[in-house]
Amino acid sequence: MLFALHAMGVGLAFLATLARADVSWTATPFNPHSIPLAVRSPYLSAWLPQGAGAALNDVFPTFWTGSILGWAGFIKVDGAAYSWMGNANVAGASFSKAAQKSSHFTATQSTFVLSAGPVDLTVNFLSPVEPTDLVKGSLPFAYIALSAASTDGAAHSVQLYSDISAEWVSGDSGLVATWSTTTGDIITHQAQLQDPVQYSENADHTQYGSAYYSTRNTNNVTYQSGSDVSVRSQFINNGVLTNEQDTNFRAINDDWPVFGLVHDLGNVADASAPVVISIGHVRDPAIQYITAGNVLQDRSIYAWSQYGSVGDMISAFLGDYDNALTSADAFDAKLQADASAISDNYAAICALSIRQAFGAVELTVAKNADGSYNTDDVLMFMKEISSDGNMNTVDVIFPAWPVLLYTNPSLGYYLLEALYRYQESGLYPNKWSIHDMGSSYPKALGHNDGSDEAMPVEGYGNMLIMALSYTQKTGDLSMISAHVDLLDQWTQYLIEDSLIPEEQLSTDDFAGHLANQTNLAIKGIVGIGAMAQIASLLGDEEKASNYSAIAASYVTQWQQYAMSTSGDHLTLQYGESDTWGLSYNLFGDKLLGLGLFPDSIYEMQTAWYNTVTQPYGVPLDTRHGYTKSDWEIWTSAIVTDTATRDVLIQAVYDWAGNGQSDAPFGDWYETADGSADGFRARPVVGGHLAHVRGLNRCSVVSAHQNIRQLIL
Repeated sequence: MLFALHAMGVGLAFLATLARADVSWTATPFNPHSIPLAVRSPYLSAWLPQGAGAALNDVFPTFWTGSILGWAGFIKVDGAAYSWMGNANVAGASFSKAAQKSSHFTATQSTFVLSAGPVDLTVNFLSPVEPTDLVKGSLPFAYIALSAASTDGAAHSVQLYSDISAEWVSGDSGLVATWSTTTGDIITHQAQLQDPVQYSENADHTQYGSAYYSTRNTNNVTYQSGSDVSVRSQFINNGVLTNEQDTNFRAINDDWPVFGLVHDLGNVADASAPVVISIGHVRDPAIQYITAGNVLQDRSIYAWSQYGSVGDMISAFLGDYDNALTSADAFDAKLQADASAISDNYAAICALSIRQAFGAVELTVAKNADGSYNTDDVLMFMKEISSDGNMNTVDVIFPAWPVLLYTNPSLGYYLLEALYRYQESGLYPNKWSIHDMGSSYPKALGHNDGSDEAMPVEGYGNMLIMALSYTQKTGDLSMISAHVDLLDQWTQYLIEDSLIPEEQLSTDDFAGHLANQTNLAIKGIVGIGAMAQIASLLGDEEKASNYSAIAASYVTQWQQYAMSTSGDHLTLQYGESDTWGLSYNLFGDKLLGLGLFPDSIYEMQTAWYNTVTQPYGVPLDTRHGYTKSDWEIWTSAIVTDTATRDVLIQAVYDWAGNGQSDAPFGDWYETADGSADGFRARPVVGGHLAHVRGLNRCSVVSAHQNIRQLIL
């Protein structure tokens, strides 16, 4: 059943209201499918699954895959124990559940308030987003801050407990873990596999490195490691831990070893100063990268260039909490102000997308011959989370690109540079742009056999569009000048194949191969237009004029091929008038300001979307009823009236909170009933910032300085 947008706008809003999850607490800006808790890297990624609604103490947090991460919390108030996080069943100990009063998320923080008798506990999870500070931005740690306040005017005795389990170190709970606790100025629990395997994964969890759970060592902190029942019951029954360490190393699922911390707040009346705990996962080296000559290079997270040990990182991270909170509040406020200029619902979508997008990347440096870190050699790597685990996938970076333009385009430079270097090494045998830097994170080994997934027009177009948009945003010519020969080579292919694309995949590869794709041709033509501008920026006006003329000619011919016989919409495939799809690749034309496609095309498509909108948006194309949230938002950024824009945004907003999934923001779902089609936690949600990608005006430092830091 098709819905006319303007006629059915009220009805759609009503349907969406009925579909949204109802919870017993105040959820702002809404209750999403899953709430980010500690999300800083592909391996530090903890979420609170919601579905139709789950309080912080209804379920255990999970890894982005959905596997449980043991993370539990209890509070004692005047001797009475309450759980505030996790779903622990502690034999031999009596406790109640604190009542959740509210949940609230911003771009960087998730905050819960729970009532434990006469005391309210505020729990703040902060995953810093520091896009212009490469050291802070690369630290794989997150904060949890706890504060208690009396609600009846009287002072109450309060003790706070939290722990993590060894589940944080592997995707296989049958493997043996080891652990230790260090004390001093900081108490740190550390856990890892007994037999780690470098550069390997199990169920998308890393199989090497260590998990860390730390807090400052004051005279009111106690700690303990041991089985989940023994450590948790010790606190519930006594309000204190024993400062003892379990040395019986064993399988993760054998009496479930946990690592607990207790803070005794004493008598609390007014809101207590926050108790701050850090959680992180560190491995070194982080990335294996193939270089010219087929030499494999070990790369470390950028923060190692600043710190000599993990202990130094933890100390600096805990000591920086006040600054981190101030910075996070400023980032949250800036994004809220920018995005709410479109709508409050759009601002909520953007806020939910930020940590997920940045949680898929790691910023790295290589070492010099003497073992020092080379901060002139910075590369960033992105995991294609959930869809296949590839590294620096071009057609995943591309939809995520708006979040990089908004926060710091230089991060995009570091992502693309890893691809450029490999393509120019001579190791890759195909003529087209490589699909990805490796089939299995964290091994960026390229595809020397040329067996990567072929997406010729898609890849070429993406790389050219991103190269020009980076240059336009920063004024930095280094990317296009260093790689102009490769960019020009790719343009030649687009000239050959983008007007009438042969049968091939687009980024929506799950939909299958298709020849003569209207939307794919748009990308190729925009890519040619982008190269014209690149040539002009580099002073080659003859080439610029030639490519501009070709792009303009292709647009004229494309209109004849792509128009339906009814003249009211673009087809999915040339010559198939009954087909149609989201022409989201027109966003590239608007992003770059090329003006290749006439206004009439945008106006026609806007009117057409009004006739085919379903309760959860416009289907991707006529082959299926599903859509993708990134392309819905990109389309909303190019339609010609705000009513259509807002309905497309509303559809994504309604999907994100309809209670039909408990996975981190999925970008692939059915438009008719809002059911999920499988993707979760992918970085492509960075594309949701399409409306704000140009708001920050940046001045870039010299391309030859070690930190390509932009001042917003």
